Amino acid sequence: MDGEQSGRTQPSTLPADHFRKKSSARVWDYWLGGTDNYLVDRAAGDEFTRLYPDIIDTAQHCRQFLTRVVTYLASEAGVRQFLDIGTGLPGPPGIRHTHEVAQSVAPTSKIVYVDNDPLVLLYASAWLANTTPQGSTDYLHADVRDPDQLVTGAHATLDFSAPIAVILQGILGHAASTFEQMYTITRALLDAVPSGSYLILSDGADTGHPGFREACRRHQYHLRRLDEFRACLIGLKVIEPGLVPVDQWRPPPIQTAARTPLRSVVAVARKP
Repeated sequence: MDGEQSGRTQPSTLPADHFRKKSSARVWDYWLGGTDNYLVDRAAGDEFTRLYPDIIDTAQHCRQFLTRVVTYLASEAGVRQFLDIGTGLPGPPGIRHTHEVAQSVAPTSKIVYVDNDPLVLLYASAWLANTTPQGSTDYLHADVRDPDQLVTGAHATLDFSAPIAVILQGILGHAASTFEQMYTITRALLDAVPSGSYLILSDGADTGHPGFREACRRHQYHLRRLDEFRACLIGLKVIEPGLVPVDQWRPPPIQTAARTPLRSVVAVARKP
């Protein structure tokens, strides 16, 4: 639906136990300084931070990376379609979302957001309301662990005969408990999009930091080795600077460097 949101998948109510269970989207919102989180989320976020204080820095740099990579894709790469999986919550004022960045460069850009958190979708109609008249912004209540269903839903907005940027930022650590699951998900999504499409892969890496490992274990977040990230990129043209810590992917000259090496890595790759 050009110039508007379909809203066809928006739930009208939240599950009864929603406020008693932590949500990765709400914990992330807490780390970013947002207000869409509850006591259970703040407790989980604080426990993680005690074990790995740099998670706050990581959260900020991940949002900055998203802005940079979408700008690159919409400008230099000429991409006009984005499939952003694991959307998350709006966050505090000042955070720019995929559709805002892409459509500021190319107003005709089409974006589909995907998440399976009911709270995310309750917010979607409000914070996606500023889509451009020339473009499209839609959202799906779907799970990345069922990529076929996800792709079927995205067909309502995106043209799968033209290049699509598939954004997987911080989602596979939650959705894939093994490398085999991670690989299966990424390959299914890549198989669904045409030549000239892009994969944006961003997740926590197991680089040997004991505090980060333990924090992720308690948070039920599954880390992957660097060689496993590289295996997901086989057959793709990896864009420079390659697989790097999140703050090192084409940083602007004025960006403040991370205090310590960050454990979240990113890669941007083109499907031949």
